[in-house]
Amino acid sequence: QVQLVESGGGSVQAGDSLRLSCTASGSPFRSYVMGWFRQAPGKEREFVACITGFGSHTAYSNSVKGRFTISRDNAKNTVYLQMNSLKPEDTAIYYCARNPSQDPGAWVVGDRYDYWGQGTQVTVSS
Repeated sequence: QVQLVESGGGSVQAGDSLRLSCTASGSPFRSYVMGWFRQAPGKEREFVACITGFGSHTAYSNSVKGRFTISRDNAKNTVYLQMNSLKPEDTAIYYCARNPSQDPGAWVVGDRYDYWGQGTQVTVSS
């Protein structure tokens, strides 16, 4: 059974940094695209970033491009999201998820991800 466990969330001030981690078990980790999504109160879930199995390709939403960096360590079955220059609008629950598709068009679509973590709260105050 696949399990994804996020960690690293917290409460910070605007301009601070956080690094989220997501550790996977139960599947050949490097075979899958991994993504980060977030959901703020009263808003729909939105794509944040994704990374291919060996890390050769990444993609970001426009709202985080240049501030967030996604990476992975396949030896540790872990994907990371380094978040710099955090803004109050980054406040949300952040989820990692696994995508079995090789179609780049599917990597930004939440419904194409088959396993999800429980989420970790990030709160940014001004």
